[in-house]
Amino acid sequence: MEARLGNEYALAISGMSCAACAGRVERALQGVPGVERAVVNLATEQARVATQAPTADLDALIAAVRKAGYEAAPAGQGGAPAAANTRAEAGRIALAALLTLPLLLPMLLAPFGHALMLPGWLQLALAAPVQFWAGARFYRGAWSALQARSGNMDLLVALGTSAAFGLSLFELLRPQAGAMAQLYFEAGAVVIVLVRLGKWLEARAKVQTTEAIRALQALRPERARVRQDGAEREIGVDLLRVGDQLVVRPGERIPMDALVLEGRTHVDESMMTGESRPLSKGPGAGVIGGSVNGEGVLLAQVTAVGTASTLARIIRAVEDAQAGKAPVQRLADRVTALFVPLILVIALLTLVSWSLVAGNWEQGLLNAVSVLVIACPCALGLATPTAIMAGTGVAARHGILIKDAQALELMHSVRVIAFDKTGTLTAGRPQLLQREAFGIDQDQLLHLGASVQQGSEHPLARALREAAGAAELDAASAVTAVPGFGVTARLGATDYALGNAALLGRYGIAVRGAEAMELAGHTVSWLARVAPQPALLGLFAFGDKLKPESAAALKRLHQLGLQTVLLTGDNAGSARQIASALGIGQVHAQATPEGKAAIVGQLRAAGTRVAMVGDGINDAPALAAADVGIAMGGGTDVAMHSAGVTLMRGDPRLLADAIDISRRTYNKIRQNLFWAFIFNLAGVPLAALGMLNPMLAGAMMAFSSVAVVSNALLLKRWAPASGE
Repeated sequence: MEARLGNEYALAISGMSCAACAGRVERALQGVPGVERAVVNLATEQARVATQAPTADLDALIAAVRKAGYEAAPAGQGGAPAAANTRAEAGRIALAALLTLPLLLPMLLAPFGHALMLPGWLQLALAAPVQFWAGARFYRGAWSALQARSGNMDLLVALGTSAAFGLSLFELLRPQAGAMAQLYFEAGAVVIVLVRLGKWLEARAKVQTTEAIRALQALRPERARVRQDGAEREIGVDLLRVGDQLVVRPGERIPMDALVLEGRTHVDESMMTGESRPLSKGPGAGVIGGSVNGEGVLLAQVTAVGTASTLARIIRAVEDAQAGKAPVQRLADRVTALFVPLILVIALLTLVSWSLVAGNWEQGLLNAVSVLVIACPCALGLATPTAIMAGTGVAARHGILIKDAQALELMHSVRVIAFDKTGTLTAGRPQLLQREAFGIDQDQLLHLGASVQQGSEHPLARALREAAGAAELDAASAVTAVPGFGVTARLGATDYALGNAALLGRYGIAVRGAEAMELAGHTVSWLARVAPQPALLGLFAFGDKLKPESAAALKRLHQLGLQTVLLTGDNAGSARQIASALGIGQVHAQATPEGKAAIVGQLRAAGTRVAMVGDGINDAPALAAADVGIAMGGGTDVAMHSAGVTLMRGDPRLLADAIDISRRTYNKIRQNLFWAFIFNLAGVPLAALGMLNPMLAGAMMAFSSVAVVSNALLLKRWAPASGE
């Protein structure tokens, strides 16, 4: 990933140990002049910083992080979440465990009637390396927290284990204690080993939550075979430019997005779109960089490179979603901001209470140590981001691209789904079924209509051009697309308008002759001369087929208890026919782009959470107005940029799958937050009352973090019900 993306920096942060650390880094970054927003993700150990360019620069951001006690580097240059998951780290933990094991032997052998107590000085010799070598990272983190006048997990562990070690050393050196000294070296050593082991296991588990991104990144081939001046040669993929001609042999990955010029084959796009079946490709078809060529040799022309490629956009969208912070995370953030200071107060009260009330300051100190250890807010910080990482990763693998954490969280509570019609529920390949001319012959009508629409990629425009065949069209100028209405153009000295009744009404031209066609469910467009001498010239009736998957998709959405609404710029007859076939209860026909957005706003104003599904430029306002915008794959870039979710296949059945993975992910977040709170809320009082020794507290704290991450990883087993 690049360090800077537009007005946003991506930074890798190292040294964070808990949610309190992430909050401190976030506040430090937000304090840099020119920073608009900073979001720090503990699970990915990354920060996303939006700035007012060029006020804030990279050096200032890194300096702010370092001043807060942590290290920062441009993303991709260090500080990866997997840093702790190394053999060296495992070796340090293993050595610390070997030193700690003899300290535990008396406790392990006592139930079997063996009384074994190591000499105090030997215990000190074994515990000191664990405390000050294996535990050095906690002291460094604690010192950084103190310098920043805040607290974190490292401070709690350092204070707790140092107290146990200090008490043991005091008892060992106290003359009157002698051989009967009560030593607790094993308590501090075991806590350090368990916490480090827990962090190592946690890091290993977190790596699995980022597998989706690593799998996508692995799709990028390093070399490409290009044809230049009739000869083939290999170059690095980074050197490709738009317009280069690629030669792709059977079994090779397609280096970059391209348009097939020669050859026929089948292409496996499953990693990008979730489509399990290889797709047939021939001249004129688009292919996605990173997909696998099948049996044929292809000559293809590059259409997008770098960050503009489909694969790069998918990776960026998944990274954005995983780096983002869901609204529910704010609760955990508010808690952890006050948590460490509160725990320090509770630990002090525990020590004072046991010393004054029970008269046992040694037990009070051990109980205070247990409070400090059990209270570490690691699990709280990991509860939300790990679930989001796992959920967005598995969704992307099945063709559901969730672009931000907020969309993932909001989607679980959607109750109304509003649909565009053409290209969303229908195939988006309408055919010209009928035409009627007024005052000119039908061939001339078709010729004029195709000439006006020759530069448009609208489905109706393509249908007109296909019907006109190979006939040479008139040159058009002053072509203006009017989203939701139609198009205007000039042919020679005459201005024309082609579109719906509302467009022609702008020029005072009344339409006629379409009643029977509209009742039959056809889409009707009128052609009129608007200057000079306005006149209605004729009409075109188009028909579009429902997608084969639309009926099953709507049935499943209704089974999930969702209401469905149809919003279309098409005529009422066509809209009603589609709605009747699919069981859609509410229909709004002849809706402009602004009208669609207004209807979505009205639905939301009624207190309902609304998702909008569309694929065209005219859907962009409604997608942006909805709680969750969902763009269909193969639609326009404008629609995809306006949506929080993109279905990489044009299969409406993925809608129910998207709702399902959102609900499952949100449930995991709630489960994780519940267990994280329970561990802390139940553990702290038990520790204060002397019912948890420091070793058990350390084990519980480590287990809570690992349990939260492991629970989130269960999402990786999810598979879409649509069966792809």
